[in-house]
Amino acid sequence: MDADIGGLSTIHDAAELQAQFGAVGPPAARKVLDHIDAYARRFIALAPFVVLASADADGQADASPRGDASGFVAVPDARTLVIPDRRGNNRIDSFRNILECPGIGVIFFVPGIDETLRVNGTAAVTRDRALLEPLGAQGMVPTIGLIVRVREAFFHCGKALMRAQLWDPARHVARDTFPSLGRILAEQTAASDVPEAEARIADSYRTRLY
Repeated sequence: MDADIGGLSTIHDAAELQAQFGAVGPPAARKVLDHIDAYARRFIALAPFVVLASADADGQADASPRGDASGFVAVPDARTLVIPDRRGNNRIDSFRNILECPGIGVIFFVPGIDETLRVNGTAAVTRDRALLEPLGAQGMVPTIGLIVRVREAFFHCGKALMRAQLWDPARHVARDTFPSLGRILAEQTAASDVPEAEARIADSYRTRLY
């Protein structure tokens, strides 16, 4: 059934939505595993970057980047991931969401590879020192991390990244063609002037990565 919202026709019926796209092909239907297999484990070991999706009890969604050296996400066993937390701005949006609603989705990216790995499951916030200590970096042991119980794991085709030409250096944007984060925050928040905000961001990048 279509619903008119602001003059736009939207779809609310799952069967009608599937009909819009057609049937799911057998490989796509069968590729979803309930565990981390050897291919997924190898991909995770290569991945220096993930995007973590969560939502609160009201369904308000959030996506958050996480990154470090390749293999920073641990795979203790075939149905478990451990994602260490590195120092940030203390908003802890993802952690708050997980306390309310443990469902989580993670996408793993490997530079130079267009395919990605998607892992869905449930997460819990941990401060277990024995679990987190092996995941330290630059002499800093994370104080908090996420334990993810895997429900689904599957590889996603590379069409999106191929269309985006994400890994093509010729497509990279020169940093000086877009305003600095310091300038943006200074103008959006009026909490400080631009030089002060830029100095604070630069110091954070220099001294608070870990």
